[in-house]
Amino acid sequence: MSTIYYTATTLDGFLADPDDSLDWLFRQNQEDGGPFGYEAFIANVGAIAMGATTYEWVRSHLAASGEPWPYKQPTWVFTHRDLPLIDGADVRLTNGAVDRVHADVTRAADGTDVWIVGGGALAADFARAGLLDEIVVSIAPVTLGAGRPLLSGRFDLQLLDTGRNVDFVCARYRVVGMLTEDLPDGE
Repeated sequence: MSTIYYTATTLDGFLADPDDSLDWLFRQNQEDGGPFGYEAFIANVGAIAMGATTYEWVRSHLAASGEPWPYKQPTWVFTHRDLPLIDGADVRLTNGAVDRVHADVTRAADGTDVWIVGGGALAADFARAGLLDEIVVSIAPVTLGAGRPLLSGRFDLQLLDTGRNVDFVCARYRVVGMLTEDLPDGE
């Protein structure tokens, strides 16, 4: 069992543009059965931890499309607000510390992986607490220049695997820990 931040990013390291749009992502080609594909990943996920902005984005897009909640796994949404819930979805709102909530999420995953969905800040909170095992990232051939960063913070990572999935360069990293040495200005 691992806690994994599985995500996509632009080449310049943004998850979403300044307006929280993912339009850049949906213009890219990727095969579900290809390297680092979603179907193989989600098959071993037993519980989800999600940031509030991601949850609101998913909720609004489901409302507009009429599609149902896409996850069968229990989902903890980290928020300080009282957000509307989605009918039929196992969504639990929390404002608890990641270490305390992680224990509940891990129990619910019952020996399978925990997926950190959306939020470079949330993923960084898990990493700072020593609870993020891996980052699996698909890097799209597009730049935004600004937006929501892939990961908020400075961390040492170890490259474990790479691949290509149509338009994406994919990489899997082990989170070693926080970067402790100071880098010179500009690096």
